[in-house]
Amino acid sequence: MILIVSSLLNARHSLEAFQDAFGEPVAVCSDFQEAASRLMKQQCSAVILDQLLCETDLDATEDLLKQLGSAVPVYVNLAINGIPRIGRELRFALQRRKRELAMIRKEAEQALRHELRDRITAMLLSCELTLRTPHLPTEAVARVQEVTALARDLSTRLGSAV
Repeated sequence: MILIVSSLLNARHSLEAFQDAFGEPVAVCSDFQEAASRLMKQQCSAVILDQLLCETDLDATEDLLKQLGSAVPVYVNLAINGIPRIGRELRFALQRRKRELAMIRKEAEQALRHELRDRITAMLLSCELTLRTPHLPTEAVARVQEVTALARDLSTRLGSAV
């Protein structure tokens, strides 16, 4: 759902046009309190903020921004810009958010892979040292070799043969 925060009447009257242009449900709130209440009840993909309304109450704007969650804020002047322009701004903002999330996901994945590689290397070294222990029972050798094989398999799956 997309939330539009604007005190202009044309925002409410253009609700169907907004829904057609954006391809998802749209709700219009005329003030920040109503918008904050809506955000508490329902998650939104984007919140379109009328710049004129934002400039009239900076504190309320700041409070609303704290409640956005994962919604993308899009600032537009609804008095000047038409639906096509607002749609472009929204598309650009959503694409930018998608790229940012992909980068964050990739960085987290790389950090996890690095951490796992370190742990697997430690496991393999420990297994190797254990296998060098003199007079190790045959059953223990077999179990340590199983752990070694599992660790090597994990390493291969991570794409980093150790």
